[in-house]
Amino acid sequence: QVQLVESGGGLVQAGGSLRLSCVASGRTFTTRPMAWVRQAPGKEREFVAAISWSGGSTGYADSVKGRFTISRDNAENTVYLQMNSLKPEDTAVYYCAAARPGGSYYTVAREYPYWGQGTQVTVSS
Repeated sequence: QVQLVESGGGLVQAGGSLRLSCVASGRTFTTRPMAWVRQAPGKEREFVAAISWSGGSTGYADSVKGRFTISRDNAENTVYLQMNSLKPEDTAVYYCAAARPGGSYYTVAREYPYWGQGTQVTVSS
């Protein structure tokens, strides 16, 4: 089991930046691929970015590629999402998610069985 707590969301103008953080409990964080997934009102959850357990491999949705960067600090049990050049369509609740130990990373939300409570990101035009 792993518990996840996100922070860093808020209200920002279009073109601005935010950095989300997710702190994980438990001793298996360093073996788990991690991801960020978002859900906008009335829409299904959407994969945003993922990172391998080592941090050596990352993957992004086309909609955020070149603007968002995922990273992790295994010594601090923390994964980050740096979001630059934000757009109104990035408005959503952002969730941190953990996969089962092992493997690289996955680009579909269903591969991540553990979720945080989410943090709201609102981008105004």
